[in-house]
Amino acid sequence: MNLTVLGAGAWGTALAVSACTRQPTRLWARDAARAAAMRSERRNRRYLNDVALPPALQIDADFDAAVAHARGGLLVVATPMAGLEVVLRRLPADAPGVLWLCKGFQEGTGRLGHEIARAACPSLSAGVLSGPSFAIEVARGQPTALVAASHDAALAERAVEAFHSDTMRIYTSNDPVGVEVGGAVKNVMAIATGIADGMQLGLNARAALVTRGLAEMTRLGLALGARAETFMGLSGLGDLVLTTTGELSRNRRVGLLLAQGQTLAQILAELGHVAEGVLSAATVLKRAQALNVAMPITEAVVAVLERRITPAQALGLLMGREARSEN
Repeated sequence: MNLTVLGAGAWGTALAVSACTRQPTRLWARDAARAAAMRSERRNRRYLNDVALPPALQIDADFDAAVAHARGGLLVVATPMAGLEVVLRRLPADAPGVLWLCKGFQEGTGRLGHEIARAACPSLSAGVLSGPSFAIEVARGQPTALVAASHDAALAERAVEAFHSDTMRIYTSNDPVGVEVGGAVKNVMAIATGIADGMQLGLNARAALVTRGLAEMTRLGLALGARAETFMGLSGLGDLVLTTTGELSRNRRVGLLLAQGQTLAQILAELGHVAEGVLSAATVLKRAQALNVAMPITEAVVAVLERRITPAQALGLLMGREARSEN
């Protein structure tokens, strides 16, 4: 199966590295000079400097040629959420099935990936590939499990054919809404957990935040049409646990630095990479409010990001809420 990954960030590069020994794989980089450097050096020095790019991996800066390579196979969009619509609108009418890796809500419109795709190219067979995964571990061939979710069962099975291996398990789902909500909201919860850990609130507080974060995620997902069981799977609980506790989590890092008193501008400059939770938090809250879904942890994170309250005040607001039934 011919496979093209559109976007040469850390995650797109890692997935291409994982697949290229089994499938003819092409990785598209938007910047021609960077693509040339990756071809000659066999490294993605900006995002995965420690990982050698296998000789089998083709690297291209020609978008049309990269898309044509995947005809009859599979396209994977590995841009940040802000770039998803731009890429989808560039695809030809006869593009093969598309999966995206980005997690979050589109800034401005508040759309999830499937909503963006429906507006941009309604006839396209599309879905999402998500789950608990740090790019560096995938690139190194460390065991990973992901879920491919689409209303098109054949597309989800194509993802299994493309990526399932001794080091990567691919499960399928027909609930892309739930998978996308999990991938978006867990980033916000990782910021919250990072703040708590940065304030040295302890493991009890971390466990409480993760658990109640899962409850918030599930409530929003159900209101958007997802199924409850999806949130107990890889893209829900699995990704939430990884992102809220993993030392490689950029969103958790944002929370840790906020708790230390750094400004958001300082933090983002230090990270040098996209932290989707920062971009998505306000949109998550806006969509929840429009659906009358209570998300107090998300609300507190947004207030801290916008510098309306301090982390200590956010803690006070959450701990001062009235007692209620857990369910």
